Amino acid sequence: MQDVRQLVDHLFRREAGKMVSILTRLFGLHNLELVEDIVQDTHQQALLDWSCSRGLPDNPAGWLMTVARRKAINAIRREARVRSFAVEVDALLKSDWTVSFAFDNVFLESEIFDSQLRMIFTCCHPSLPVESQVALTLRTLCGFSVGEIASALLTTEANVNKRLYRAREGFRTRLIDFAVPSGASLPARLDAVLLVLYLLFNEGYHSSGDFLIRKDLCLEAMRLAMLLMDRPDLKGYPQTPALLALMCFHSARFDARVDGNECLVLLEEQDRSRWDRDLIGEGLRFLSLSAVGSGLSAFHLEAAIAAEHCLAPSFPATNWEKIYDYYTALHALKPSAVIRMNMAIVRGMISGPLAAIPLLLGLLEPLASYPLLYASLGEFYFQCGDFARALECFLDARRLTKAPAVIEVLDRKMRACTN
Repeated sequence: MQDVRQLVDHLFRREAGKMVSILTRLFGLHNLELVEDIVQDTHQQALLDWSCSRGLPDNPAGWLMTVARRKAINAIRREARVRSFAVEVDALLKSDWTVSFAFDNVFLESEIFDSQLRMIFTCCHPSLPVESQVALTLRTLCGFSVGEIASALLTTEANVNKRLYRAREGFRTRLIDFAVPSGASLPARLDAVLLVLYLLFNEGYHSSGDFLIRKDLCLEAMRLAMLLMDRPDLKGYPQTPALLALMCFHSARFDARVDGNECLVLLEEQDRSRWDRDLIGEGLRFLSLSAVGSGLSAFHLEAAIAAEHCLAPSFPATNWEKIYDYYTALHALKPSAVIRMNMAIVRGMISGPLAAIPLLLGLLEPLASYPLLYASLGEFYFQCGDFARALECFLDARRLTKAPAVIEVLDRKMRACTN
């Protein structure tokens, strides 16, 4: 039974975004909650049917689509007198003679792809708060439960429900189109979509929860970004391949970031033979595709930094001067204390720990609650042989983090200070 549940959950997550997107195109954004209920009922039906003697169907994805379609038609027939549906198909859905015709048109493969793109841009509408955009994307396009979203975003289920409620209220009360924008409005909306996918990937890659890496979050972010790449009218925006390049470079190091005991392995300690060279090659291909036009985005610079790490034969042989230049350009583009911290760390790699320490100390006020600042200070003090100060900094970092994998690394560092 447990194996069936895992299989159903996996298939459901892969197909949930398609089902929600298609049905929202028919039902309208104002009925999103009903759409989610239908998709969830489909998941429960799969658990029930696939666990019995009939077992797994020959085409599980097709089975899910067929059952979702049937449940949706039943819901429309049940609710037709009290609900309105998407404006362009409302009249068709109100008649038993034409409801199947309406469904046939949107269940075509090309229309499924188009519906998912519409859903991405709708979830990332700029009138919604960013935290609601992320929660809605995870819920509708990635098939995450409220509990899974709460775990991934390190918040409570109550907070997630509030974010989703605000988003649904926004759909009910604002004139938000279920569409990919065009013309002058497209770049700004695409920026919002890419930001959400970036945040989604980062949440998986730098997971602060019980899992060291949430690969499911990373892979979903990459899948949705690839949908953007596959749309002809979106290929002229270099930020998309730049973001995909960044995701590929980071994903290439997945296996080397975790040791046999599921503990975090720092970059300088990673076995580079375990890095996925095919993914690094894909990252370089996307980075090349992003080199069009004169626009330079933060994604370009972050991808360039990740590329330098991936291409370096060893940690000491990394081109730190070039990375420092990229961070300087990144800070000019979007100034932040975190970027200045990274610049200080790289300066330490170039000129030694004594060059980095005063720069990091100057960031204690703006980054007072940022554990990586104290961990970095501790590392540079350790390199200087000042083990007492190093221990104090590692303790501060440990106090500020809740991530078990990071705590394990800090504990190792603190033991080294006292040995």
